Amino acid sequence: MAQTRHGLASTERRDPIGYAVAALNRLAQSDVLDRLRARKQTEQAVYVATRSGFKAITAAGRTFARSGAAGEPGTRPQPARTSGVFDLTPTEDEQMLVDVVTELAHEVLRPAAAEADEACAVPEPVQKAALEVGLPVLGVPEALGGISEERSAMAGTLVAEALSKGDMGLAVALLAPGSVATALSLWGTDAQQQTYLPAFTGDDVAAAALALAEPAVLFDAMSPGTTAERTADGYVLNGVKSAVPRGDQAELFVVGAQLDGQPVLFLVESGSAGLTVAADPSMGVRAAGLSRLELDGVTVPADAVLGATDGTTYAECVRLSRLAWCALAVGTGQAVLDYVTPYVKERQAFGEPIAHRQSVAFMVADMATELQAMRLLTWKAASRAAAGKDFSREVALARSVCAEKGMRIGLDGVQLLGGHGFVKEHPVERWYRDLRAIGLMEGAVLV
Repeated sequence: MAQTRHGLASTERRDPIGYAVAALNRLAQSDVLDRLRARKQTEQAVYVATRSGFKAITAAGRTFARSGAAGEPGTRPQPARTSGVFDLTPTEDEQMLVDVVTELAHEVLRPAAAEADEACAVPEPVQKAALEVGLPVLGVPEALGGISEERSAMAGTLVAEALSKGDMGLAVALLAPGSVATALSLWGTDAQQQTYLPAFTGDDVAAAALALAEPAVLFDAMSPGTTAERTADGYVLNGVKSAVPRGDQAELFVVGAQLDGQPVLFLVESGSAGLTVAADPSMGVRAAGLSRLELDGVTVPADAVLGATDGTTYAECVRLSRLAWCALAVGTGQAVLDYVTPYVKERQAFGEPIAHRQSVAFMVADMATELQAMRLLTWKAASRAAAGKDFSREVALARSVCAEKGMRIGLDGVQLLGGHGFVKEHPVERWYRDLRAIGLMEGAVLV
């Protein structure tokens, strides 16, 4: 991976990660973590809207006032500059970013994860803490109210990895609005950016979701079953989307659909007629509040198309989404490894720690080796994406390894804990369920 950000920060100009750190450092200056750490478990109440299931018209949400120049290209983040130096060491600013988000994950996400998994919803204190550190605007250019000047795929990957060390489901829910904002930054027209991005850069951040997956056997993300038909005034969408994070709260969706034989992205507001959501609780990633989005004759205007209509924008969106899921797998896999390593050293059997058994020691060593391979492949793909280079091969390799080895790490974690790995007293069973999603999930988040 070509490391390109060393030495870019100066008194005249910060690098893009510097802007991210400036926003994220607000967390260290606030008392959010202290307050949440001091609260009793019972005070971290969670919303239970999806606990018993729901099916209703989507949230009416805010009214997005149309503005900007219709048809004009929007502001695009520039590719990260490269030096050609192969260096896998995070820069000082990148490490600061990782440290802040890791603290958020351990001090806020992890204590709330069990309840959030049970309720299929994100606790309100967790949402507030994520907003305070500026997660929704990480991929939004500074000119549009965000904190980046260059493409933020590398920063987004590091953030996703760090967040998922706390809980993958909560990480998905918290990254979902920023994923839509990033999509608008990468592919939105001037009118789309001016209309929708202000909702992500203020204090009252809109819930939003990227809806690509569908409840179909052998679903191919590059060939969605949802259809879009041209009309005199725009398009009519029909189909069903699944695994949509916080779908009951979302005010804006990015929906993938087939248009004239090509997959295309569409912006769909939650107040659109014919749009409904239903609870879609899953085996894993439950804290994300996954929902099913039903589109029955949903009419959108002609300017609702996001990006190109030849399939290239959609394909890049899928790849960036798969990159995000790889980062989530790395973070959760690291959480498993960090949990089982001290466990096997302390757990006694036949008068000695079970770590003294070669079968146990070798299993832990394999987990560490496979995790490092997952991380390096993911970082290489992220670095090419940030530089604006073709990363289709790299992300395909990363996804293949992360889907297989990530699930294996979760399975081995359960095995190493024995009976403890099967009960909810320990978080490893939840992490195993979450890791099973890596090869199946499409969309929801991107970097």
